[in-house]
Amino acid sequence: MKKITLPLALVCLLLTSAAYAQIQKGNVLVGADLANFKIGLENDAGFSLDLSPKAGWFIKDNLAIGGYVQFGINKLNKSSPTETTYGIGPLVRYYVNKEEVNLLKHGRLFGEANAGIEGRNISDGGGSTNGLGIGFGPGYAYFITENIGLETLFKWNPLVGFGDDGFQSNFSLHFGLQIYLPGKATLDKVKSDETR
Repeated sequence: MKKITLPLALVCLLLTSAAYAQIQKGNVLVGADLANFKIGLENDAGFSLDLSPKAGWFIKDNLAIGGYVQFGINKLNKSSPTETTYGIGPLVRYYVNKEEVNLLKHGRLFGEANAGIEGRNISDGGGSTNGLGIGFGPGYAYFITENIGLETLFKWNPLVGFGDDGFQSNFSLHFGLQIYLPGKATLDKVKSDETR
């Protein structure tokens, strides 16, 4: 009986815990952001996609540290140069857990910052930079379930390094999906409650 009720208790925990509980110390977030997504339907219309998987661990309530990887490709048409972007590095997130700031019951405002090795390379003609990439800006996570957050994130992304351009920067709007998983302490509590 305990073998059946333990997994059932874990599922109930995942589905019924409050949104703020997912940003507590020891929990984990994993997911990805999508930006600049476009597929042209006309002949020779081109395509564009930026994907940024990320993961983080809450070292204390409302504060997560982790890492990110990014990859992007952009081609306007057959004759245009291809632009590729890449990056890898650490990130930090801080969630504002105050009712007067978070107007929606199941939403949380957050700030995200990252720094890492990044690059933007353009074929056939330059405009390339490879070096230190930094990004920071505000975001908002809305929990569609207690463990899944739909997110939007607006960031400024300066890039300093070597290549044809020593400095580049842009603003980006990201949409993402993050999964918030309970940490070991939460799972241990469920197990201890189950054995009582």
